[in-house]
Amino acid sequence: MDVRAAVAVQAGNPLEIMTVQLDGPREGEVLVEIKATGICHTDEFTLSGADPEGLFPAILGHEGAGVVVDVGKGVTSVKKGDHVIPLYTPECRQCPSCLSRKTNLCTAIRATQGQGLMPDGTSRFSIGKDKIFHFIGCSTFSNFTVLSEIAVAKVNPDAPFDKICYIGCGVTTGIGAVINTAKVEQGATAVVFGLGGIGLNVIQGLKLAGADQIGGADYTFDCTGNTKVMRQALEASHRGWGKSVAIGVAGAGQEISTRPFQLVTGRSWMGTAFGGARGRTDVPKIVDWYMDGKIQIDPMITHTLKLEDINNGFDLMHEGKSIRSVVVY
Repeated sequence: MDVRAAVAVQAGNPLEIMTVQLDGPREGEVLVEIKATGICHTDEFTLSGADPEGLFPAILGHEGAGVVVDVGKGVTSVKKGDHVIPLYTPECRQCPSCLSRKTNLCTAIRATQGQGLMPDGTSRFSIGKDKIFHFIGCSTFSNFTVLSEIAVAKVNPDAPFDKICYIGCGVTTGIGAVINTAKVEQGATAVVFGLGGIGLNVIQGLKLAGADQIGGADYTFDCTGNTKVMRQALEASHRGWGKSVAIGVAGAGQEISTRPFQLVTGRSWMGTAFGGARGRTDVPKIVDWYMDGKIQIDPMITHTLKLEDINNGFDLMHEGKSIRSVVVY
């Protein structure tokens, strides 16, 4: 089928809006009509060429929401008409990582996902005979996409697509870093470095966890991707028990460093991906939190764009004029 997509033709260039071909879902896969997608710094990170795993040409986007329109053989957890959020961190519930309950980093399709391909080693997107790579198993910068069944979370059908798409990355990552990774307890104090699309959701997570003061130092969170700030965040955490969580992604080849004394004296340096959330299990709960008014999303959706204007969303990001821009199809 023909679909409309914003294609990253090569690193450093603006996305190009074009018609591409999309094959239907194969065994264990679902076809989703994407209704809305957020523009995240991770998309910009890859588009810029700083991502060592970046592949081109590709259809980026990983913060989406939509409707299942077809399913492949063997799919049982979702059906046509279900509202879903794509998951760049899938949850198979069967691999050693999932069964361990110690991490959310499912390994079931990681190898092919990193190669820009579906689990069978092929791409569903193409232009003529030329294939186009998928992006971390999602590719939500297309109005239709194919995903693995284990990479979609079924959610409340009453929730608005243009708001809950943000839960596909930014909201879950920020809140999850507090609740799942740092395990902030009631009455704790915290510092958040970087109040953008992730950092503001870290604050929401701290509020949910019952932190007394956002400005202390029991827990610190880096949401900038700046390695110097990561060090500052660690060293700002409390001697003896402080935990510092790195959430931001740094450029290829960059390293973090600190004096061993900072760790010997009891601080913990931690990292988190997708806020430690287990996608199919936790994402529907976060959608319900939004619908129940426990968390806010609407104030952080600062711009709503058409697909043709998607590059404007990246400009707004670079200029610091947006928290989150959302493309509505």
